[in-house]
Amino acid sequence: MVRRRAGALLPIEERILAAGIEFGRAGEEFHGFALAAAMADGQDGRGLTAHGTLYKALGRLADQGLLTSRWEDAEVAASEGRPRRRLYRVTGVGEVALRRAAGATPAHRSLGTAPA
Repeated sequence: MVRRRAGALLPIEERILAAGIEFGRAGEEFHGFALAAAMADGQDGRGLTAHGTLYKALGRLADQGLLTSRWEDAEVAASEGRPRRRLYRVTGVGEVALRRAAGATPAHRSLGTAPA
């Protein structure tokens, strides 16, 4: 098993941050299913990302401070007849991490090392 370097973003994490930033530009928080649907729209119909994979990635990003999360109000969920959703937002640190990852060459895909 190959270990990734500290601070490196996986492709799914980059996609999550990019989609999350788009939700943020619209003034919205996002939840897992909406995120999966948005990511699938950008992939020429390749389908939704597996939920286990998606939620593990969301957890990692939140643990790293690249996302914030909160549970929605229980009354909102109850009024819509569904379980509560965990809502996410990309942090400023997350935006910087995505810019760094996008600017890194494949040999330098770490948050700590950008190409010179």
